[in-house]
Amino acid sequence: MNKPVLVIMAAGMGSRYGGLKQLDPVGSHGQLIIDYSIYDARRAGFETVVFVIKPEIEADFKAAIGDRVAQVMDVKYAYQLKEDLPEGYAVPAERTKPWGTAHAALSVRGIVDGPFAVINADDYYGPEAFREIHAYLSSHPDGALYEYVMVGYLLKNTVTENGTVARGVCEETAENFLTQVTERTKIEKGEPPRFTEDDGKTWTDLAGDTIVSMNMWGFNRSFLDEAWKRFPAFLDKALAENPAKAEYFLPTVVSQLIDEGKARVKVLRSEDKWYGVTYREDKPAVMAAIAEKTASGLYPDNLWEVRV
Repeated sequence: MNKPVLVIMAAGMGSRYGGLKQLDPVGSHGQLIIDYSIYDARRAGFETVVFVIKPEIEADFKAAIGDRVAQVMDVKYAYQLKEDLPEGYAVPAERTKPWGTAHAALSVRGIVDGPFAVINADDYYGPEAFREIHAYLSSHPDGALYEYVMVGYLLKNTVTENGTVARGVCEETAENFLTQVTERTKIEKGEPPRFTEDDGKTWTDLAGDTIVSMNMWGFNRSFLDEAWKRFPAFLDKALAENPAKAEYFLPTVVSQLIDEGKARVKVLRSEDKWYGVTYREDKPAVMAAIAEKTASGLYPDNLWEVRV
């Protein structure tokens, strides 16, 4: 069985944040959020990382993070291009961006040929999550069903003071296998948190201990094959209904496979608090959290000058 690979989705330009947030330092020696994810992943057992980026940020990305990480891990690059479509499809004139998180994962289909974890570049997940997902991927090859895994977080630990966030709201069995993920694209902090589907005209409460997806998934190669096979059906609908903005979400593919009885997804749990820079105003809180974790000894002050 191939060793698990870490895939980091870093192609987004951070439109709400107002800049290329993936390259914005949060540590005292210029470390990015990705540095802490990679550090946690490496000490959990991951040896290879694949960055999914846009070609136009490659030079800046390598200078800011890629060349540094390449000294301690095997680093590869995949490029998320809106033109990367099945034969017979073309990018509509009004489309300016790629096609979402499932499309980002598909960017690695020529590189990854075994189990892999996939995460966002701009989210802090905590060391426990990487240990758990690496252990699961290392011991659960596909069998009669595709064997996948997700690390879920408590909703109350994943919201920001500075605006709405998008989260996948999870439902699961008593044995902690996922039954459904529903994308809620506008959730705001509150007691309890709440979401809207009509730009704030109405709101629906969600319990603070609701398990949500932070896009920390673990898959076998079968997921890439299935996502590519299902891409045309998504495109047919997207091009007819919302060609400029429709997105092919990872949880959409997962839900389809579960509904069809082809896959099961174990839901692992983390009670770590999420930190991320969805908005520029989030950065001070992230920096303070990293400083506290460094002071407590969870991380060295200068990550890559010490052995992991």
